[in-house]
Amino acid sequence: MTELVAVIAKSLVNCPDQVQVTETQDSQGSVIQLKVAPEDMGKVIGKQGRIAKALRTVVKAASTKAGKKVIVEIVQD
Repeated sequence: MTELVAVIAKSLVNCPDQVQVTETQDSQGSVIQLKVAPEDMGKVIGKQGRIAKALRTVVKAASTKAGKKVIVEIVQD
């Protein structure tokens, strides 16, 4: 799932080399944290959070197909 989030995020931002995706295990499942450059934060979130919601929807669909539970968090430095 981390590769999926990384590919989508890198296609959205101006600085793809600053995209960092980490995955940790939680009691509820996997948590994927996405970090981007501060100037690219708006591009990843989108107007009214539409891009972030779409990203989470794609990851949820892929994780459901794989039989896992995955949460995507967009974090700031």
